[in-house]
Amino acid sequence: MNALDQIRQKIRQHHLIDERILVPELINLISLQSTEKKEIALNATELVEILRLDKNPGVMEVFLAEYGLSNDEGISLMCLAEALLRVPDVATIDSLIKDKLTNRGWVEHIGNSESTLVNASTWALMLTGKVLKNTKEPKIYNSIHSLIKKFGEPFIRKAVRAAMKEMGNQFVLGQSIENAIKRGKSQQNIGYTFSYDMLGEAALTNRDAITYTKAYADTISYLSNYCTNNDIRANPGISIKLSALFPRYELVHKEAVLDILGERLFDLALMAKKANMGLNIDAEEAARLDLSLDIIEKVFSNPQLSGWSGFGVVVQSYSKRTLVVIDWLYALSKKYEQKIMVRLVKGAYWDTEIKLSQSAGMSDFPVFTSKAATDISYLACVSKLFEMTDYIFPQFATHNAHTIFSILKIAKNNKNYEFQRLHGMGEALYRQIIQNHKVKCRIYAPVGVHDDLLAYLVRRLLENGANSSFVNQILDKRINSSEVVMDPIHKWKTSISELNKVIKPNEIYLPSRINSSGYDLNNVTELNHIDKKREKFKHKKWILSSQLVSEPSGSITSIVNPYKSSDIVGKVKNSTVLDVNKSIENAYLWTITNEEKSIILNKIADLYEENFSEFFAILCREAGKTISDSISEIREAVDFIRYYSFEANKLTNSKPRGKIVCISPWNFPLAIFTGQIIAALSVGNAVLAKPADLTPIIAIRAVELMYEAGVPKSSLQLLIGDGPVIGNALVTSKLIDGICFTGSTKIAKLINKNSVSKGNPYVSLIAETGGINAMIVDSTALPEQAVKDIIVSSFQSAGQRCSALRMLYIQEDIVNNFLEMLYGAMDELIINDPWSANTDIGPIISSSAAKDIKKYIDLANVNKKVLHQVKTPTQGSFVKPTVIKVKSITELKKEIFGPVLHVATFKAGDISRIVNDINNTGYGLTFGIHSRIDARIHYLCENLNIGNIYVNRNQIGAVVGSQPFGGEGLSGTGPKAGGPSYLYQFIKDDDVKTYNYNDKNTTLENAQLLIDDCSQIGRKVLNSTSLPGPTGESNILTTYPKGVVLCLGPTKTIAEIQAENVRKNGSIACIILGLSLRSLRELKNFSAVILSSTTEDVRDAKKALADRNGNIIPLITNAKNLQNMKIERHVCIDTTAAGGNVDLLINAN
Repeated sequence: MNALDQIRQKIRQHHLIDERILVPELINLISLQSTEKKEIALNATELVEILRLDKNPGVMEVFLAEYGLSNDEGISLMCLAEALLRVPDVATIDSLIKDKLTNRGWVEHIGNSESTLVNASTWALMLTGKVLKNTKEPKIYNSIHSLIKKFGEPFIRKAVRAAMKEMGNQFVLGQSIENAIKRGKSQQNIGYTFSYDMLGEAALTNRDAITYTKAYADTISYLSNYCTNNDIRANPGISIKLSALFPRYELVHKEAVLDILGERLFDLALMAKKANMGLNIDAEEAARLDLSLDIIEKVFSNPQLSGWSGFGVVVQSYSKRTLVVIDWLYALSKKYEQKIMVRLVKGAYWDTEIKLSQSAGMSDFPVFTSKAATDISYLACVSKLFEMTDYIFPQFATHNAHTIFSILKIAKNNKNYEFQRLHGMGEALYRQIIQNHKVKCRIYAPVGVHDDLLAYLVRRLLENGANSSFVNQILDKRINSSEVVMDPIHKWKTSISELNKVIKPNEIYLPSRINSSGYDLNNVTELNHIDKKREKFKHKKWILSSQLVSEPSGSITSIVNPYKSSDIVGKVKNSTVLDVNKSIENAYLWTITNEEKSIILNKIADLYEENFSEFFAILCREAGKTISDSISEIREAVDFIRYYSFEANKLTNSKPRGKIVCISPWNFPLAIFTGQIIAALSVGNAVLAKPADLTPIIAIRAVELMYEAGVPKSSLQLLIGDGPVIGNALVTSKLIDGICFTGSTKIAKLINKNSVSKGNPYVSLIAETGGINAMIVDSTALPEQAVKDIIVSSFQSAGQRCSALRMLYIQEDIVNNFLEMLYGAMDELIINDPWSANTDIGPIISSSAAKDIKKYIDLANVNKKVLHQVKTPTQGSFVKPTVIKVKSITELKKEIFGPVLHVATFKAGDISRIVNDINNTGYGLTFGIHSRIDARIHYLCENLNIGNIYVNRNQIGAVVGSQPFGGEGLSGTGPKAGGPSYLYQFIKDDDVKTYNYNDKNTTLENAQLLIDDCSQIGRKVLNSTSLPGPTGESNILTTYPKGVVLCLGPTKTIAEIQAENVRKNGSIACIILGLSLRSLRELKNFSAVILSSTTEDVRDAKKALADRNGNIIPLITNAKNLQNMKIERHVCIDTTAAGGNVDLLINAN
């Protein structure tokens, strides 16, 4: 292993290192004596005092002094700035302005600032807010109100758009490189040089990448005219984002990245060399660092670039790897005898790194969790860089006075470096530094049209608006100057006990469970480890059997890989109906203590994680799942185990319901299978599990691990076999006490009907079924973000998720460009062998399932409704990801369980119609909304009958205990899986006295009149709970009344008791005595029935309910046990969608 590779190995070891270990090492590297530190603090304090007296301190500093992140007005301004300029239609602009500017305390900010611009903006925003609220103010406001009202909403629109553009102009040098150079001329005249950053999001499509690459090339060509100095450091430069050059800039696509992106970067670098200008590669997400070093080495080492000292790399001090990355860059420079520029920055998107690490279940963070640690890292890197100036030209980007004076002190007499500041920031600060210390400074200058500057602008405001930011504090006279410039080493040592303010990834769901272990596909070491571990299962043939107390007697079935029919994954021995009957007889409750159960259940979770490689291999070969999907599957299964184990300990006085049948689907053959079984076992039931016919191998291996952990076979038996035969035998047994089913609505209704006709009439049924799930994208949404979420929601897992997006509504004002972007992103998807790490979409579960989906698509093709399709391999049961045009969701008559997305357009005023159309489908599983208008989001959440709503994010991948999952209506019975109410369905009701039923008093017509007379309940909230989750995400579980509940007695006294309990639970009780139970087939507008009668009457009532069209309606025999007599709805909001995590940025320090 050569020196560069050795350093790369060390970089990887530092990726998630404990900062408590690393920071003391960094402190020892800082080349400052105690006397020098005191001098730095004194100089920095004096500078802050001077800046506070400066008559022209800079717009950014003044703005943040007035509007930081600690007030609603500042946050509203950032949300408005992020979205307004991209909205094309008048109606939505008006809605957005009203949403962000009303009910805000603008008047409190009037005249506070010394900046005319900030004060003028405050007046405009205050008056706009008041006009939109239609409130009256005395004296001066009245005349201005009259003026605005006279000109109407167009006046307001223009004024606010102008204000937003002016904000943009403060932080973006020009909308074109020509304008930027012209505008920057005055700064050049006083000694500044520039590095131009061409604004734009990461490339989502190849077309984007080509456009961005050309924009960079054109800019280099134009700037070459201004590169007139022989010293490259005196010439302008350019900053480039690698993510803009290739849409799949990810480790799993390394080969393509090095080939295509590498060539594009080299061409740009060669142009920059010929122009004698610097080219800096911007730092991006932590996940891309390792891959970026591969690209850097490939391009930097090209002999055609030799002799050029303008190749630059940006490094971020908040990263735990940065110091070692600098070692690597120095070694690279020495190896090729070529100088390199290194720009040192504090780091952007820190809050995103925290969220991603928590969500992914990493062992730690790739970044420091305190600002003091980041500042310490910065100074350690400064010290190191000054030891390397023979090959490295350091560029120090900072607006922090303490950091600047530290650099000046560490530099001593070394002049081989420059400072850098952002355009629009630090003007007064560097005016003093340049004047007094004669140093060089370059301005990092964003260039781009207003649409592209939005994300950049908001990001800068968010990062510098946090109350811990130097830029935020510098003009705040309430904070002592010495406190603003406090030595970060002192700050870190005095606050080390508070480092746990940012919750570690494995602790975010405590106390209910530790987070499941993540698997990082952007980590070279981990990816290699996964490949090596699962390789031994690539060709393994499992020989397995049903797991029963007695020996199974069925036939042998071969299981085939849906990608490759020649790959026999294994053979399994099936069960027969005789085996079903024996297994039910041999099933016994799990009668150990809760403490003992908890130990065994958590051992199962540990065994799952220990055997991840075998699970990955089986999920891929048996179910066609990609590595990414397999990771999600095993993590969800582990989360279910630990969560239900914890929740079961709360039910100390409960008794198990009895013998539970668990019927699970093939699309989540480990996660849902495990969740059902563990829920039942956790409270002591005996389980008879029937996995999907197509995925028995993963089920058998899971159950074998459960036995290994200590679950007795008498309490858990696994029956493999034909679904209609084995499943029907199980659900129709009179000895079964509960059924837990996940699958189609059609099969759920069939199970309900068969079980009450032939089985135990008191059986409990939990059914989680399908959905025709919609998403709305309005014109305020960020298109790039929405497209990414649509791709994931519609096509991940080949669309084989009950939560998958089926119906997309796009506002007509943005539809053309939006669809073009969507199609381009679809074209970048890799559809191939799921074993390959770079595959995005695998096959459909079987050739027969694929055939049915293709038949549906073919019909759409005949009707000329197919808008776009993606090519698929000829081998395997693949279906082309397809977009189909429809007018509305009303055209979708059934769930198409595959990669098929239907698209319709809507006008801004159509939202209420869409809500009605969605509700009228009868399904209510998931829904997504991409919008920046809070009032619109609120309206949708309040009016849709949907179990899980997702705001400004994708709508799949519910997390156990954080996003309890399950729908309503045709989408399921409730309660939600992975939620606090789920286990109640597995415990036994108290015995209740029964009475004979008299069905001769009330006619069908009179009964319907009684129901109709019951006032229909509105959206009355019973309870709302905030659930744990990663930072930057809001998870709210809200319960609502079930609706109208029929209390059938059978006696008047019993019916009144039933009604009282129903009302206590928030629902509406409707007492009906003497109704013919057969009439329950035909009655309408009720949600549940309570009846305490004989076994025969209960069966008759349930049979009548099962014969109804529509959703499954429960019959309850004990009115005292109404814990689940409610509707659960969950709303998950990505609170960082408008640019960043405000709460985390405010509170982290």
